[in-house]
Amino acid sequence: MASCSICGKKRAVGNNVSHANNKTKRVMMPNIQQIRIATPGGTKRAYVCTRCIRSKKIVKAA
Repeated sequence: MASCSICGKKRAVGNNVSHANNKTKRVMMPNIQQIRIATPGGTKRAYVCTRCIRSKKIVKAA
């Protein structure tokens, strides 16, 4: 699975906990999108999480 090329966010592992306090493993995946970003050398495709897209940490290519 790809990770965010800006912030490095990737999958996180935790537990599902039931009302009876049974614990089973679960995986929480970030919302990763492949988009075209504008760089000084031109445009390129990158995997970026939606939090970085919303907070304007990257410039989307036209």
